[in-house]
Amino acid sequence: MSGVSTAPDGVPRCPWGMESAQMADYRAYHDTEWGLPVHGDDALFERMSLEAFQSGLSWITILRRRPGFRAAFAGFRIPEVARFTDADAERLLGDPGIIRNRAKIAATINNAKVAAALAPGELDDLIWSYAPDRAARPVPRALSDLQPVTAESTALAKDLKKRGFRFVGPTTAYAMMQACGLVNDHLADCHVRDAVEAAAA
Repeated sequence: MSGVSTAPDGVPRCPWGMESAQMADYRAYHDTEWGLPVHGDDALFERMSLEAFQSGLSWITILRRRPGFRAAFAGFRIPEVARFTDADAERLLGDPGIIRNRAKIAATINNAKVAAALAPGELDDLIWSYAPDRAARPVPRALSDLQPVTAESTALAKDLKKRGFRFVGPTTAYAMMQACGLVNDHLADCHVRDAVEAAAA
């Protein structure tokens, strides 16, 4: 049985991407971003950072604040965030456009410093080296087929932590892998799944 839901526009989607007045942000994110391959050190640093801020919260909370996060963290340009000081951290704690969590702010600045010490393209190569074999993964038909942690996300989190990154546990790492297209977790009958596979190819 298909696990997708059909919205009023007649398009089958993963249930979390359903169209509604309250969740139109989710629908657009589901249809145009989630699962498509993301490359580039800065782009992946942004996704890593936002997934860390999402920990313990709903993703829609982060999604709706993404413009605020981008403004507060210099567009997630790694060299610029790596130069943030204690004064910048205090400024961010007073910024209503983001989630004002001291530990997550500190982790984001720390992670920028770690990423800045890597060679250009190294963060991209590191993260994508943990992408599993797409052909070997079963296609999910229902949300119950998806797991919050995989062997690859556990290994990625371990590698990132060893290098000094923070707030990158296996669950956060897998959420980033899903969002950035290292895996395709759109359900079998979701209208986006084939487009994601084509983009990955």
